[in-house]
Amino acid sequence: MIHTNIAITFGAVYLISSVFATWIDPSLLDACPGYNIANPASQGSTFTADLVLAGTACNVFGSDLKSLSLAVVYETENRIHVKIMDANGSRYEVPESVLPRPNATFGGSISSAAIQFNYTTSPFSFTIYRTSTSEVLFTTASHPLIFEPQYLRVKTVLPPNANIYGLGEHSDSFRLPTFNTTRTLWSRDAYEIPTGTNLYGNHPIYFEHRTTGTHGVFLLNSNGMDIKINDTESTDGSVTLEYNVLGGVLDFYFLAGSENDPLEVSKQYAEVVGTPAEVPYWSFGLHQCRFGYTSYVDVAEVITNYSEAGIPLETMWTDIDYMDGRRIFTVDPSYFPLDRMREIVDYLHTHDQKYVLMTDPAVAYAPGEGYGTYNRGSALDVWLKMPNGSAELALVWPGVTNYPDWFHPSIQDFWTTEFGLFYNTSDGIDIDGAWIDMNEPSNFCVLPCTDPFQQAQEMALPPPRTAPPPDPDTPIFGKSSSITSSSLGKREDLLNPPYAIQDAAGNLSALTAWTNATHANGLVEYDTHNLYGTMMSVATRAAMLARRPGLRTLVITRSTFAGAGAHVGKWLGDNFSSWQEYRLSIAGMLGMAGVYQIPMVGSDICGYAENTTSTLCARWAMLGGFYPFMRNHNADTSISQEFYRWPVTAQAAKNVLDIRYRLMDYFYTTFHQASLNGSPVLQALWYKYPNDTSTYPIDLQFLFGPSILVSPVTDENSTSVTIYLPRDTFYEFLTLKPVFGTGANVTLTNVDFTEIPVHIIGGSILPLRVNGTMTTTELRQNDFEIVVAPSAGGNASGQLYVDDGVSLEQTNGTTALTFDYQDGALSVNGTFGYNLGVNVASVKILGVNQSPKNVSVVDQSGQSIGNGTFSYDAGSKVVEVALGVAFDKAFEVHMQEA
Repeated sequence: MIHTNIAITFGAVYLISSVFATWIDPSLLDACPGYNIANPASQGSTFTADLVLAGTACNVFGSDLKSLSLAVVYETENRIHVKIMDANGSRYEVPESVLPRPNATFGGSISSAAIQFNYTTSPFSFTIYRTSTSEVLFTTASHPLIFEPQYLRVKTVLPPNANIYGLGEHSDSFRLPTFNTTRTLWSRDAYEIPTGTNLYGNHPIYFEHRTTGTHGVFLLNSNGMDIKINDTESTDGSVTLEYNVLGGVLDFYFLAGSENDPLEVSKQYAEVVGTPAEVPYWSFGLHQCRFGYTSYVDVAEVITNYSEAGIPLETMWTDIDYMDGRRIFTVDPSYFPLDRMREIVDYLHTHDQKYVLMTDPAVAYAPGEGYGTYNRGSALDVWLKMPNGSAELALVWPGVTNYPDWFHPSIQDFWTTEFGLFYNTSDGIDIDGAWIDMNEPSNFCVLPCTDPFQQAQEMALPPPRTAPPPDPDTPIFGKSSSITSSSLGKREDLLNPPYAIQDAAGNLSALTAWTNATHANGLVEYDTHNLYGTMMSVATRAAMLARRPGLRTLVITRSTFAGAGAHVGKWLGDNFSSWQEYRLSIAGMLGMAGVYQIPMVGSDICGYAENTTSTLCARWAMLGGFYPFMRNHNADTSISQEFYRWPVTAQAAKNVLDIRYRLMDYFYTTFHQASLNGSPVLQALWYKYPNDTSTYPIDLQFLFGPSILVSPVTDENSTSVTIYLPRDTFYEFLTLKPVFGTGANVTLTNVDFTEIPVHIIGGSILPLRVNGTMTTTELRQNDFEIVVAPSAGGNASGQLYVDDGVSLEQTNGTTALTFDYQDGALSVNGTFGYNLGVNVASVKILGVNQSPKNVSVVDQSGQSIGNGTFSYDAGSKVVEVALGVAFDKAFEVHMQEA
């Protein structure tokens, strides 16, 4: 950052102001008086007290509040809720309509809780520690609380070399650096997703992992904040973590996690913010998009080219190119005429494929122009307002725009109506999912933005078309032709707070909505800015569900807040076509899916901006096959990068999609489990191997579900990769050969650009489809094979969940099976409520050192089923049992050793 070197004095505290952020000597803040406890009271699982300023106020960024109230509730055995508020008046809190609060269900003695709250009276500080070991997890000792109108400060001390994960959205390493690191939470349009900066979303949750266990800390606050992490303030290398928050209240949830299972803290966080929404089965297929398809002809040709290349394309997407003047809920009649767009959708649906369109939040300011969306929104008065009562004017793709106010009482009716009118089945564009963007919200208007109309002219917004329109009768789906300005009424405290967070955009209002803009319920953007994208997400999902009652939908957003995953998925934004961002995508994905409870996540495969290369795109296709959300997408200024553009990328895509589709039911089962209890669908290695310290920094390998280890090649144009294999048994996914990890690095060589190292973790049982297909509809008609990958002890387990893949309520029943293998016997049990309509083709048992004497297969009554034949491959050590029986009942496979 660039410092101005201007010394400013607030009370007794000396600070330095910079262009983008405020730095202050930590020792001076630690000299502030803090608060003393008064009137402590305990009742059952609740503790309350008054906090009274303990001495002469620091008034570092405003006047210290003299009186606060403290409330501590043991909400469950594993969760403590600590809330500090103004004792003399209400302050902004995240509305329950945005994030409903979890219920307190704890009924036992607090001494039986997994973690404890302890405090000192004068000056007040508090500590959270494990009941069983007295290990301190969070403490504010020696760091006084500061609570001012626009500045809140809480600071804790963590062990040396602390393993901290979360505090996103960011593009830093998954394990956060502890040297002079600032994680800023303030949504912004973050082109190139640069490291070390605030990005599109905000998740003030961190997991800390130690050899003694894993726990979590969630600050429920949507105001802008800097969270500073530093290991230079102590002589023993201890790490400090300091919250610097621009407003609201201190609303902490402390999660006990577990002493031996890191997955527990994920489940406990899901209890607070909600478990992920289930998505349709088809959404796990391949998605294709780009900004820059110039007409409906381009879109149709891409669909045709994928088919001719033999690459499975599940869903076609179209960016804002289709809009008339970049106005949402319109089509350009010359380039994307409605009848031809409907023809594309009909073709896709006839071929069991899907279609998704982009919808931005900003509505073109168009009085008297016959633009229905603007007219209906204005009639309902649903726009975000300036302090003088006028609608805020912003500058986005259509030019001058209004922002919808997601707190307005009529906003859901407005949004649902617009979706119903434009995306209707009978005479609109019958989309299958929604893509929402620019919802930080983004604003192109450069401050001071006194005349957005003039800036719109200077920026040529909306941008003119540069290509001639196609003939409206051009045949498609044949043979492919080729592979007044507003009165802003600024209030200085909301626009320029005394403490400046490290917002990479600069001023809080830079390139976004004015922070003094007001919602219909009186809340201001200063407090709610970080909620805008999530509120649009909730409204969009509701609008999509209203279009197709009873059916799941897919909504992919850019900006998120805590709890967004209960409604939508997320793509990681406008990345670049570079090997560095290819690598960083893994850490970004682990954050969303492994910490923030947003599992339907992925990066733009091959990169969004600038030009990719055939080898980078091939490697990214292989990695992207293991993103939960798999989409190839790039910018209008970049070269075309559909997978069929280069032979090596086409083959890479075919190879990985075959693997992905064979694994789809396994991964669908993992997602279903996440929707029930918050189990992460992607995991860092330390989730599986919590005592192996070598796994703690790894973020170039990951677990796809609980049983698949993915280790992509990550160096530019390399055909080798050094991976870490914990002390465990693994099996190569394609050859099924056993590999024995020793807790050391292993270098794999001759990894072709059309390959990716994938291992099955010992102790797993995988229900696989026998082969991939061109669509997920066809895939569901394929037989299963069950792969048993025993642990070193000879045991394995797994599960399978199947439903109709599209319905919110499963009226056709569900099939939920468990697999268990021990002592050479596999048992398959559960409920077969949904008719799978396919067979179990075979069972493969891995890691068998010699051919068995015989193998028998019986049903629950003990009757033999199948043809009773088996084969043994000594090279791969695999026993394959041929079955060919309907997958509609329980059965067992018994293998007798020779």
